[in-house]
Amino acid sequence: MNLSYWEIKSWLSNVDFTIVGSGIVGLSCALQLKERFPKSKILILEKGILPQGASTKNAGFACFGSLSELIEDLKTHTEVEVFSLVKQRVEGLKLLRQTLGDSNIDYQELGGYELFTKEDKSLYEECLSRKDEVNDLLKPIFKAEIFSFKNNQFGFKNIQPKQGFNQFEGQIDTGKMMVSLTNKVLQKGIKILNATTVESYSEGANFVKVKTNYFEFTTGKLLIATNGFTSKLLDENVKPARAQVLITEPIKNLKIKGTFHLEKGYYYFRNIDNRILFGGGRNLDFKAEETTELEQTELVKNKLKEILRTTILPNQDIKIDQYWSGIMGVGSQKKPIVKQLSSNLYCGVRLGGMGVAIGSLVGKELADLV
Repeated sequence: MNLSYWEIKSWLSNVDFTIVGSGIVGLSCALQLKERFPKSKILILEKGILPQGASTKNAGFACFGSLSELIEDLKTHTEVEVFSLVKQRVEGLKLLRQTLGDSNIDYQELGGYELFTKEDKSLYEECLSRKDEVNDLLKPIFKAEIFSFKNNQFGFKNIQPKQGFNQFEGQIDTGKMMVSLTNKVLQKGIKILNATTVESYSEGANFVKVKTNYFEFTTGKLLIATNGFTSKLLDENVKPARAQVLITEPIKNLKIKGTFHLEKGYYYFRNIDNRILFGGGRNLDFKAEETTELEQTELVKNKLKEILRTTILPNQDIKIDQYWSGIMGVGSQKKPIVKQLSSNLYCGVRLGGMGVAIGSLVGKELADLV
């Protein structure tokens, strides 16, 4: 790129902190750094026109894990680790709401539900039998019973008699959240360059030289907040996990309210603007969904449509308005990776599909490392 003197001087000279990724983590990290170092020059590089991962493509669940998800986590994590994960998600949501305000993200605490299909009888019975155990484990965080079971009040079909209920689960408008967060960052004088891909970097004694698809420059510190795309820059235990989503056209008299999970959280849906937003299905073919390609597959699309028409909105003529995909970052453990990699290099990645809940907190923890 043929840059002018003014462009180099204003955007690419004397940069103290460069953050790669303008999702929830990257933007939150920038705000925290600016608060601690008010005179610093901060630059955010984003490879997409909009944030390319999951921050603008998620379902807007302000959640911390369904009952079956947490029971599943207890099979691979200790009770202390699961407690810590939930506590981190709760604190992250609190920080997000404090930072932006509930009205700016359209936060609503309508509760979260878990549906169990007819085929899921063993999982259903396990959740019924272990509900009190999980409630007791998490009671110090919420000071109340979290999970209970309710009758099917929304007319769902082909499911078990009762559905799980989480009184503390909420939802947000993802678009409003990211617009508010971006505006807050820009108002602080932090610069964002979109459509700019970091291709490589090399570290000097007190700086990092960064090569992008358009230009090269030096920065004091480089902070990686690329979540599902991390493997392109770092060798960390993070794999991409694609989530495919559909949204229906508006539906008259749609009475479904709250957030809903099926099959250990691998499927999820909600009402937004009198439409059903429904996503998931990567459990149909984990290997195929371990990709950074923002595409859809017929396998997942057909399964989403099938569940929509047989379980969620049975016997209704439903039209699909739109499909899209987002890329999450997952690994062998659910705990995010937030660490200093070398003198001037840091990362905050692997949000495990909980970016809305923990993104703000991971951004803060990343800034605290500096």
